[in-house]
Amino acid sequence: MSTVTGLTFGGQTWIPEFLQKINWDTCLGCGRCFKVCGRGVMALIALNDEGEVVDEDEDDDEIERKVMSVVNAANCIGCQACDRVCPKGCHVYAPLPA
Repeated sequence: MSTVTGLTFGGQTWIPEFLQKINWDTCLGCGRCFKVCGRGVMALIALNDEGEVVDEDEDDDEIERKVMSVVNAANCIGCQACDRVCPKGCHVYAPLPA
């Protein structure tokens, strides 16, 4: 199986890896990755105390914490800027198969 490759400006081979998911166990919900991504790949979502996604319009007592989630994976260009600003290394990437 081969993967999609590209070239850097200097002519070196580069294999982009695209955001697949965010590890909610370690995500702080700080929003740094959201702020650095200009492609709208992620959004902040609410979780209850059992780690299940809840509607943010519900009672605030239901919300335990907020975390980032991949909502538009197709918009990812593989730059990994989100990983460079993440203090916890929560992002999981994979190359695109050819």
